[in-house]
Amino acid sequence: MSEYSKYQRNIIKGYYDNREGIALQRVQELVTELYLSEGKKRERYWTQLRGHLEKLGLKPDQIDHLVQQDRPELVANLVKKMFEKT
Repeated sequence: MSEYSKYQRNIIKGYYDNREGIALQRVQELVTELYLSEGKKRERYWTQLRGHLEKLGLKPDQIDHLVQQDRPELVANLVKKMFEKT
């Protein structure tokens, strides 16, 4: 494995320091897409959303409940609460 330059190490460190914020932003984007999509595209967005919610530390049963309900407004409310915590 090659050594990273100081600049590259700072970029990598910045990513991991802000990983939660990045995941939260992506969840917001996916909620918007869910409101506008139907069919297979909507299923794909739910799959992507599941991964990002796991990164944010939600329990699998909570995520399963959100996916089964298929209501983006529930995820939007959850994101709103997460923003209020931070």
